[in-house]
Amino acid sequence: MTSIETLGIDLGKRSLHVIGWDEGEQQIKKAKFSRNKLLEFIAQLPPCTVAMEGCAGAHWLARKCQSSGHKVKLLPAQFVKPYVKSNKNDYIDAEAICEASRRPRMRFIQIKNEQQQLISAWCRIREGYVVQKNATSNKIHAFLLEFGVPQAKGKKTLNHLPELLEDANVSIPDALRVVLDTLYQDYKALKGQIQQVERHLAELLKTEPVAQRLQEIPGVGLITSALLIAKVGDGRQFKSARDMAAWIGLVPRQHSTGGKDTLLGISKRGNSQLRRCLIHGARSVIQWHQGRTDLWSGWLQRLKAHKAANIVCCALANKLARIAWAIMTSGQRFKVMA
Repeated sequence: MTSIETLGIDLGKRSLHVIGWDEGEQQIKKAKFSRNKLLEFIAQLPPCTVAMEGCAGAHWLARKCQSSGHKVKLLPAQFVKPYVKSNKNDYIDAEAICEASRRPRMRFIQIKNEQQQLISAWCRIREGYVVQKNATSNKIHAFLLEFGVPQAKGKKTLNHLPELLEDANVSIPDALRVVLDTLYQDYKALKGQIQQVERHLAELLKTEPVAQRLQEIPGVGLITSALLIAKVGDGRQFKSARDMAAWIGLVPRQHSTGGKDTLLGISKRGNSQLRRCLIHGARSVIQWHQGRTDLWSGWLQRLKAHKAANIVCCALANKLARIAWAIMTSGQRFKVMA
């Protein structure tokens, strides 16, 4: 009997549809499984290539397939879509996954381990709290402005909000003082939750030696190092540092034709949270590393002399990403050349 060489799985919350191809790309299996039944089927299947889109639950299932001796390929969903023929259903999607996984120059997603997924979960929780905290801060400023009390944005204003609410000379209704006090208590609670999440992340990263090396890079702190480990892993899926910077979206977007090269702003591909943290880290380096005489600072000063501030910031973020790749793949520590 012909054996399955490639098994394409279209993932669903409860139902998973599979298409099996032999070596000649002929369909020899078509079935629908529950999650438990699929695990039983995969455990009995001779070693083959299992292909899936990199969506929710894919990394967990990929680890299960690997433990059964299979080779697993995770594909970005946007690279599978061109292979969907005609109408769309779950079996057609599974067939498209099979076909895309067999292309010789296809790009694949690195499978995450449990530690990476845990770190990623804490980073996403923290991001949610930060969004809520900023929204609460904006509400406080907006309500004060609506009643003719403009305040500067930032932590300083919010830290002095209790004194402002107790000041009888500030002409705002008493009912608004209650509203603002409620928002201020929410703001403080969210700050506490963010700090608690950061403590959990710090504990998780203690078992990751690469995280300690990453945090030695200027502009790379706890959150950026956590995101690099969660989203990038060991970085060996990228052939070069530029490939990782391009994956993060820190290289120029290109729109060239007719032999004329046209470079635009950064592409903004990849994980927006990681890219944003690298750019904020670059801003901190620009602010706090002025006046130094090492080679890196000299490059930065020359760039600032003839480029706009945002361009300099993105260029430095690109450099930080490349340095991070070198440290993650080589095992070396960060060292500034004099």
